[in-house]
Amino acid sequence: MGKYAGEAKELLELVGGRENIAAVSHCMTRMRFVLNDPKKADIEKIEAMKVVKGSFTQTGQFQVIIGNTVADFYNDFIAVAGIEGVSNEAVKKAAKQNQNVLQRMVTALVEIFAPLIPAIITGGLILGFRNCIDSLYLFENGTKTLCDISQFWSGVDSFLWLIGEAVFHMLPVGICWSVTKKMGTTQMLGIVLGLTLVSGQLLNAYSVAETAAADIPVWDFGFFQVNMIGYQAQVIPAVLAAFTLVYLEKFFRKITPQVVSMIVVPFCSLLLAVIAAHFVLGPIGWRIGSAISSVVYAGITGSFRVIFGAVFGFVYAPLVITGLHHMSNAIDLQLIADYGGTMLWPMIALSNIAQGSAVLGMIILQKKSAQAQEVNVPACISCYLGVTEPAIFGVNLKHVFPFVCGMIGSACAAILCVAMGVTANAIGVGGLPGILSIQPAYMISFAICMVVAVGVSCGLTIVVGRKKLTAEETGQVPVAELAEIAAGAGASAAAGVVASIERNRENAAKAGSGKESGQSAGKVLKAFLTGQVIDLKEVGDGVFSEGIMGEGLAIIPENNILYAPADAQVSVLMQESRHACGLTLDDGVEILLHVGIDTVAMNGDGFEYLIEEGQKVAAGTPLIRFDREKIRAAGHPDTTVCIITEPADAKNIRFLTGRKAEAAVTVVAEYE
Repeated sequence: MGKYAGEAKELLELVGGRENIAAVSHCMTRMRFVLNDPKKADIEKIEAMKVVKGSFTQTGQFQVIIGNTVADFYNDFIAVAGIEGVSNEAVKKAAKQNQNVLQRMVTALVEIFAPLIPAIITGGLILGFRNCIDSLYLFENGTKTLCDISQFWSGVDSFLWLIGEAVFHMLPVGICWSVTKKMGTTQMLGIVLGLTLVSGQLLNAYSVAETAAADIPVWDFGFFQVNMIGYQAQVIPAVLAAFTLVYLEKFFRKITPQVVSMIVVPFCSLLLAVIAAHFVLGPIGWRIGSAISSVVYAGITGSFRVIFGAVFGFVYAPLVITGLHHMSNAIDLQLIADYGGTMLWPMIALSNIAQGSAVLGMIILQKKSAQAQEVNVPACISCYLGVTEPAIFGVNLKHVFPFVCGMIGSACAAILCVAMGVTANAIGVGGLPGILSIQPAYMISFAICMVVAVGVSCGLTIVVGRKKLTAEETGQVPVAELAEIAAGAGASAAAGVVASIERNRENAAKAGSGKESGQSAGKVLKAFLTGQVIDLKEVGDGVFSEGIMGEGLAIIPENNILYAPADAQVSVLMQESRHACGLTLDDGVEILLHVGIDTVAMNGDGFEYLIEEGQKVAAGTPLIRFDREKIRAAGHPDTTVCIITEPADAKNIRFLTGRKAEAAVTVVAEYE
């Protein structure tokens, strides 16, 4: 019997027994279940187990947090349950049985567009910059642009279009590649299919509207003709064509003898997919996309546009929580293709600004609470720069009322936005820099909308917060007042409260004076990466950031090798995913180093272990080599966390965040 046989048997019963488990695997810290009937799991009793640190359900998976010993627990569990474990990819596929049709569609869209988002944002910023230099008439009494008066900037403008055209006109190539990558078929065939949709032999999609029907080129097959129309920037035709290629390839793989499959499968799959794309799917997809964009466009520009703006602005932030907001990417891109711009994306940017402004209100309310500001300030900055998760999950949802105030501010700004017809050339950064993606004629209007989003969200948060927040939460209760509050529970309680606070102040003063004199705690952890050191709460993971696994910190990396922060023994490795490792320090402290967030889904692609399990390592020893580009392309943050999963006898642990660190040199944690 294994060490965790008893607990494993108990967990098996609490998840509904062997017959309720469709699939099970584990990552570095969690058991990942796909349950046939999730309602049979007794979550309350599961979380009461000593070995369990928490649980949650995500994308159809019921995940039970065990910690560094999850590998041993998993082995005992599958032995007790009498079932075979599967890979995380298999669990991910099995989890779809617990998703409804809409959730599956959203998941598919997310997985298709996630690798494309960095390029789309880059293209949006470039188009925004080009707007500033070739469309803003700021010189010679408002008659000329910067490009008109400067040959250098005219050259820059022309050169940058090379990138802008590649991103947006050639978008179907990226979509076809992404679909084949997601579905596990031949990616090069996807790229070729995408190229046939945007070939220079075809009439450019942007020229179709202004070309007479008689002048549209055709393929003449004698008894029928097909229009030679390109699908530049079109989303739905590319998606339909790509999925057709995927299923054709799978079909021919199944029926073709292995000896001729290298010839028959790609030839038949690609030829039939291209024929279907141009003869049937392209025209149908174009009409579907046009219909969707027409409905949205009508909502944004029609008689009820103010109501549309109010509703969209109010509900967008909740959509972010559910993941449904990813569907807007496809709609935005279709609007850009059909109307030369999108009026949807400006409202998305304003929603992000509104949530950041709600955090700004919390910063003002909690200006005397140093602990709260450690989370508030970086969350606000990141939200204003387009990354909303730290603000939404780390601050606003925690208190609820800032989230609602942000929704109201977003709705107000969205009403003004659609009323003034603000239009963006492309998807950009969803925060303050988003103004660069706005068409020049609407930049001032969008700036006004930003002021409304900031003012309403921040102002409402302050007004409501003054009634909702306690004095302790705002950090405005001095020791004397706390003594009076505690006195209500008796003199001894009052004395205890005051004494405790005074001790904390004395300890903080001692720690500060020691630091100033160059002294530090007895033991240290050095930076495991080069980069910016941040508080764990800023990670926004929901497991690590909430401290469920233990205290720690994170680093946003600038290099691609993870180093040991102290002398230790390698205690845990994940041979399948290779994205994390567990170390046991010489003093018994156990730590977990986890590269990226949710990178277990990459199944080891882009990760290489440089050590072996049981190996003794010194501080500064290379542990893992990882590919930051692959992590980002897979849609995951590369933020790397260090968690103290077992503090042993460590006392007075201090994490030195908010600084730039050099790997194996800078001290990032101290303890006694």
